[in-house]
Amino acid sequence: MMELQTEKRFHSLTLEQVQALDKVLTEVIPIHGRGNFPTLQVRAKDIIRVVKDRLLERDIQVKDIRLNGATASHVLVSNSGLEYRDLDIIFGVELPRQEDFQVIKDVVLGSLRDLLPCGVNRRKITCLTMKEAYVQKMVKVFNEHDRWSLISLSNNRAKTVGLRFVSSLRRQFEFSVDSFQIILDRMLESYWETERKQGGKLASKPTITVEAECMYGDFEQAMEHLRHRLIATHSPEEIRGGGLLKYSDLLVRNFTPTSETEIKSLERYMCSRFFIDFPDVSEQQRKIEAYLQHHFIGNEETSKYDYLMTLRRVIDESTVCLMGHERRQTLNMITVLALRVLGEQNAIPNTANVTCFYQPAPYMTEPIYSSYFIAQAQPPLVYHPYPLHVHMQTGLV
Repeated sequence: MMELQTEKRFHSLTLEQVQALDKVLTEVIPIHGRGNFPTLQVRAKDIIRVVKDRLLERDIQVKDIRLNGATASHVLVSNSGLEYRDLDIIFGVELPRQEDFQVIKDVVLGSLRDLLPCGVNRRKITCLTMKEAYVQKMVKVFNEHDRWSLISLSNNRAKTVGLRFVSSLRRQFEFSVDSFQIILDRMLESYWETERKQGGKLASKPTITVEAECMYGDFEQAMEHLRHRLIATHSPEEIRGGGLLKYSDLLVRNFTPTSETEIKSLERYMCSRFFIDFPDVSEQQRKIEAYLQHHFIGNEETSKYDYLMTLRRVIDESTVCLMGHERRQTLNMITVLALRVLGEQNAIPNTANVTCFYQPAPYMTEPIYSSYFIAQAQPPLVYHPYPLHVHMQTGLV
């Protein structure tokens, strides 16, 4: 029985999927430097090789290397609806000690230094300098259940390269549609072997067997969810606070729940965890703004308003863990963010001249001032969440 369940988790990529993976791994991605530091033009397969070689030099064994998340989903189903822009690479490693995280950090920063253009004097550039120039985010988790680190490399509003080093991670996905991991080792070995034989020339298109694993459990079922844009998960209590933001994103991208009954329970779990992980309204705002910045780029910027109002609706309908005033604070904050988005898109006049009111439900006749104020216009521009619209008035309501 256990062997059958294991088999259901794996799938061999088709030739078309292998070709899509080849395109992802060989595409040139810019890693932008801050200040006077140059932009690094790298390919995923090259930075993976440099990092792996340096890890081995420092006696850190690499069990396998995987492509994770939305990019893996994109390779498996090209029209999945999950736009990939974070190239999430997982290095399976052993991290028995806290000190190993410093080794990981040094390895990545040293690898970036190796990738600097010819003519740059690398000897005068420290790891700290490379961190300030090229690293967007660094995360380290070391506890009983989870031992992993993430180093995200800078990219100005395009694909971000995330290098994740995982010794143990209890929860490796949020929803079935982003639970795929493509095992890259055979593909990478094919590249490197071909380059050795061809004296450094680019490898031809590989025709080797590449496997993918579904962390959700049932590969074919998860693929059906991906093809038909369905939202499903299990053990929702394990999903971290950011899962609420991803869930709202899926709704905006026309994904629908597999079960309307189960999704209500899921929404309550996600809202509770969001407020546990981000209890302060300023933390919530920073998290939401960062999500908007990294997930709504280019043509997708027009969906920011719909996303915020979808997130607001889910929180409004499914939050059961907060006092009334705390809940109103969060809803007010999201409302103001939505107004700012409308202003940025010229959908309403300048948001510097907006006064926001919050009326929590249609049956409450008296408006409640938002705890987030924007400078008042003459006459004031007043916003009512119920119904959702903005209009000009000659006086206050």
